This record gives sequence, C-alpha cells and structure tokens, in this order.
Amino acid sequence: MKPIVYVTRTIPEVALALLRQYCEVIYRDEVPPPSREEILRSVENVDAIYCTLNERMDKEIIDTSPRLKVIGTMSVGVDHIDVEYATSRGIYIVYTPGVLTETTADLAFALMLATARRVVEGDRMIREGRWKLAWAPTMMLGYDVHGKKLGIIGLGRIGAAVARRAKGFNMKIYYYDIMRRRELEDELGVEYMELPQLLKESDFISIHVPLTAETKHLISEKELRMMKPTAILINTSRGPVVDEKALVKALREGWIAGAGLDVFELEPLPADSPLIELPNVVLTPHIGSASYDTRNRMAEYAAEGIIKVLKGEEPENLYNREVVKIRPLHSVKMI
Repeated sequence: MKPIVYVTRTIPEVALALLRQYCEVIYRDEVPPPSREEILRSVENVDAIYCTLNERMDKEIIDTSPRLKVIGTMSVGVDHIDVEYATSRGIYIVYTPGVLTETTADLAFALMLATARRVVEGDRMIREGRWKLAWAPTMMLGYDVHGKKLGIIGLGRIGAAVARRAKGFNMKIYYYDIMRRRELEDELGVEYMELPQLLKESDFISIHVPLTAETKHLISEKELRMMKPTAILINTSRGPVVDEKALVKALREGWIAGAGLDVFELEPLPADSPLIELPNVVLTPHIGSASYDTRNRMAEYAAEGIIKVLKGEEPENLYNREVVKIRPLHSVKMI
C-alpha cells in the first residue's frame, strides 16, 4: 500500500504529479484554505500532510493522525506549525528555504521604488481623471532611492539579496541581525548597526526576519519614532513583526514618509483597515513569492521533501534536523 498524503488546497500540478507517483493523494482542489474541522476530518489516517502557511498544524491536528510521519509546508516560514511538539512526536518538517529568495527580494525592492516614487498614487490619479496639468515643478514629488541609506533588519537569504540589489543603486547599506554576518559584511560591503542606530540613520528600512516571540512587534511606536520623517518602511516578512496600529499612527501623523507592505497582522487585510485609506502606503496581498517559476519550484520542493522522508532519506530542506535522533529515517521508510 502506498503512503497517504493529504494536500490541504490547490497546488501547482508539477508537485501534485510528483506526489501521485509515490503516494495515494487526498487532494482538496480548492483555492481557499480548509476549515479546521475539515483538516481534522481529513488527516485521521494519513502518513503525510502537505500544507501552506494558512493552515495551522498544532498539537490537536498532529495528534489526530497516529500514522503521521512528515509535514511539508509550501513556505519558508514555519510559524504555523508547532515545531517543538511535532519534533517530540518524531514528525519530520520540510519547508522551502532559498527557493523564493530572489523573487521576494524583487518585490521588496519594487515596494521601495513604488512607495518612494509614488507610483500607485500616480496610477490612481490618471485612472480617476485627476491629471489636469501635463507637468508641474512640484507635482507628485517623491524620494530618490539611488544613493540613499538602506537599513536591512535581518541579513538572511532575502535580506542579503536585497542588499545586492541596493548595491546597484549605489546605496549605503546598514544591517541589524541577532548575530553578526561578518562574511556578508565583506562580500556585500554592508555595515552592522544596533537597531536604534539603524532606525535613526536609514532612509529606507526593509524587514526580513522570521516571526517569533522575540520579533513580534519588533517595530512598534518606540522604533517608528526613531525613524526619519522622510524614511520609508518596507515589510515583506510577516505582518505581526510590525505593530500595525502604531504604523497607522506614524503614517497619519508624519513620523515617517511612507510604507510598502506585503504582509499584515490579519490576512486578508480587513476592508475597514485604516491602511487602505492612507495615500502614503503601498499595499500588496502577500505576493512576495508570487511568480510562476518560484511558486512551481516551491510546490515541487515541498513535495520532494515529503517523498524523501517517506523513502527513508534525509531531505536537504528538513527544518527540524534533531528529529532524526527521535525517529531515525530507517524507521520512517515507506516507499
């Protein structure tokens, strides 16, 4: 009998075809995420779960399937999975690091440019018929990006990719991280700064940290008040890293000049969110990795990780490597 994998929602066909080569697939071919009740019903007798960042894999769901051996998530973040409990149960977790690095860095830089140069405001002006003068010396003035100071919070894969793009714009690059990245300092010509100093010095601040208890509301009122009134904040990491209420206040009262946001504390962003009414913020619907090539590769990479675990092989995209000591791969092998 083939191992059984539950796929929570519609995924690219390349990943689905790969899973079907080796597994019996319970496939929920719907774009919206399933309800919690549906997940609980569907995972009772599965060997693997293929999920996305919208489905919480907590103790109750993990315990529902006594046969569960591996959870694969089509995401680089794993804050939706109770990693500690899954590991204690000997359940392998595979994810998609590296695959979306360049694509997400592209979007971070796109948000930086769009916010600084008021691209969305200009587009809206034309579409709403408010462009009355062909050109005026003070019309739609924005901020230069080239030659300015960029502060990167979190110099991991994506943060480093943003730094490489910034070098092409001749930007002075600072970074803050929980650890010094000395090899990247030399490679990228970036300068380490403690967070308060980085906030005070930078013209643009781009956030690239995972969501943890330590990073929740890492940027709140105190930090926003440290920034320049001409500064622009970019967030393509996780919404709760920024205190949204404080950010709204900062944008309304002019503590900072603008923000470009791909992630939010509550997603989808509620229709009554005050962010929607603010002209100095550019909003995108969590599309950091949303290119055809990247989403296909993410989907395939998660599927490959699941299959390797079920084959008794250690996947390169294993998140909780300590699980091997609790449940050795030879005892997982099913294919």
